[in-house]
Amino acid sequence: MSALQRPTATRVAGFHAWKELGRFVKRGEKGIQILAPMVGQRRRKDDADRNRAHDDSGKPAPVLIGFRAVYVFDVEQTEGADLPEFEHNITGEVGEHRDRLIAFLDSQNIALEYTENIAPALGVSYGGKIAILPGQSPAEDLVCLVHETAHELLHKSDRRTMTTATVRETEAEAVAFIVGQAIGLEMGKASSDYIQMYAGNAALLAESLEVIQRTSAVILDAITGEPSGKLTASSVTTTEVQNEMAEVA
Repeated sequence: MSALQRPTATRVAGFHAWKELGRFVKRGEKGIQILAPMVGQRRRKDDADRNRAHDDSGKPAPVLIGFRAVYVFDVEQTEGADLPEFEHNITGEVGEHRDRLIAFLDSQNIALEYTENIAPALGVSYGGKIAILPGQSPAEDLVCLVHETAHELLHKSDRRTMTTATVRETEAEAVAFIVGQAIGLEMGKASSDYIQMYAGNAALLAESLEVIQRTSAVILDAITGEPSGKLTASSVTTTEVQNEMAEVA
């Protein structure tokens, strides 16, 4: 939706979010309309509702109630304080994990190419094809590839119509974070910074936890050759994901 309204958009946020960052929307700029998820708790209606999932505090787990139209603005539509640079400080040994992930993509008939044409994006998922920006460190390259693989597995089907860009980016980056940590990479703040850029938050992480766990397990199985349970991907709790990504408000 945002791409149709402003194809050149790179970083978007709401009016008040930009204000908190010390930037202000320029006079006369037209907002980009997007659908924002509404997450909350439904009122109990019957016994079935009483038995639904609860989070680790014992309270009913938040659910996606619906969507509402909101307006955001691209960074080019604003002026003010310089934005802080996101930390791309992912480090660690990649080993054979990258080669195994590429083999998995091949088995899924998903093509992979490295091209500078996608800059400033680090990676793009097209549905049946992934493009990665060359020149990244081995660890950053692998995490980016995991992120785009998550998009391919989760968001190139009918499910895409049931989600927003915020939901999709939150899910894909959470998968990348879990997989990266499980294989021993130092993830730093890269994932939390990325999710904040797309206005993701802890409530969305909780709502998407099941698909995040499942997709992380599939990718870990492919790149390690071991049951994912040994790497705790399928046993991650809402609290653990939120604590590990504590910078996500």
